[in-house]
Amino acid sequence: MADAAPPGSPGKIKYLICGCGSTGYNVVEELYKETDSILILDKDEKRVEDLLDQKYDAVVRDLKDPDLFEDLPVPEVIFVLSNDRDANLAIVRAAEDTYPSAHLIARATDPMSKDMLEDAGADVVLYPQEVIAKTAVHRVRRLSAARIARKLYTLLGSWEGTLGIVTHTNPDPDSVSSAMALAAMARDASDGKLKARILYDGNIGHQENRAFVNLLDITMERITPEVLGECEHLAIVDSSAPGVNNALDRDARVNIIIDHHKNGTHDSTTSDFVDIRPGMGATASIMTQYLQELDIPVDTKVATALLYGIRADTRDFRRNTSPQDLNYAAFLLPLTDRDILDKIMSPAVSQETLDVIGNAIRGREVVSGYLFTNVGYLRNRDAVPQAADMLINLEGVNTALVYGITDTNIIFSARNRDIRIHIGKVLEEAFAGLGEAGGHANMAAASVPLTYFSMVKDKEDLLDLIIDPILKRIRRIVGLENEANHEV
Repeated sequence: MADAAPPGSPGKIKYLICGCGSTGYNVVEELYKETDSILILDKDEKRVEDLLDQKYDAVVRDLKDPDLFEDLPVPEVIFVLSNDRDANLAIVRAAEDTYPSAHLIARATDPMSKDMLEDAGADVVLYPQEVIAKTAVHRVRRLSAARIARKLYTLLGSWEGTLGIVTHTNPDPDSVSSAMALAAMARDASDGKLKARILYDGNIGHQENRAFVNLLDITMERITPEVLGECEHLAIVDSSAPGVNNALDRDARVNIIIDHHKNGTHDSTTSDFVDIRPGMGATASIMTQYLQELDIPVDTKVATALLYGIRADTRDFRRNTSPQDLNYAAFLLPLTDRDILDKIMSPAVSQETLDVIGNAIRGREVVSGYLFTNVGYLRNRDAVPQAADMLINLEGVNTALVYGITDTNIIFSARNRDIRIHIGKVLEEAFAGLGEAGGHANMAAASVPLTYFSMVKDKEDLLDLIIDPILKRIRRIVGLENEANHEV
């Protein structure tokens, strides 16, 4: 039947409520704040009388009657909210036939009836117990997040002097933007009594990362023993512990740890504040939540950095992205400088980066969907993950593993689309006792310090010597010992 009002009917209304027990009544009260274009149907005569006394439009109807909607106006939205399973199913079926253009929201009285109502044509099916449970969990999480943010804010407000914020080695936008946000929190909480200094080691080699730091004019300092000695308090962002992808000693006393990677074996009880959430796509998302919960003004520079930090670490929301990451990005977007964002995302590519990617392509070997490639000696270590990002898209490749050597480290980067393996755990096992390694199921990295070999001139021969046993470990772990190599 078409959505046309029957002859003699009163035209159209906004909402039609079928069943007005406690659930229906609360929905009516909420909708009435928006409009009085509401009609209520219920089988209980006394209930309808009470509704009429409260100035609501209500009609007595048998909710199971096939002619339930006879002589009624055409609704935009129909709520089916009785506590009778069979009645709700009958209403949905009748509504689907009578008002096919109306939005249909139905109440399930038990888990089994959810599928039945959806099959009958309901656009949205609500199971009250499930809704209550999800709402309760959401509220608890919001409450917990607010308390965590307030705890950090109070801690920062109790300090004076200098807070050294240590980013990870070769800092990326997630790490740098998180440091910027923490510095902003420190200024706000302490009324300027706590000075923040953003510290890093390694290099900012990736062209987008360099553009990010330069265009936003971010002040960062090289980490040295002298600089650390001038800091009364220390924080690390985007690293889970001192000495884990940062220049601090493993036994260093760190006051604040904020990260979205799994905490290893570090004893977090030695720190004043620890917030590690592996479920988040970026540390910048955690920092954005702090600013939002505390209602701290976010200037354009910090907002632009945080949004880019979230986008970069989630690969534009295609990797390890949670609903929270999207929510915080939406919060930041109106506060950002769009022109700077566009410039950061369109930087010039260096000649060395192109050479490294070319070497990765030429030297690739593929074994049962696993791509291995040696890019040799390089100065810009950020070119290795860029090569891995490109090669994982090669047809027939499920896992790409790219490695090279710098003056101080062997660098290893991996990307994975094979749901059967967790590449971060694979690298942790393969590099155990040799260096630092880890990551997520679909991306990971490892680094082996050269220490005594750093002065060796022929780096590429040294790389072959050290990497061979590591590659054998990886092949053994993923079951490739007896597989033959081939190119794709």
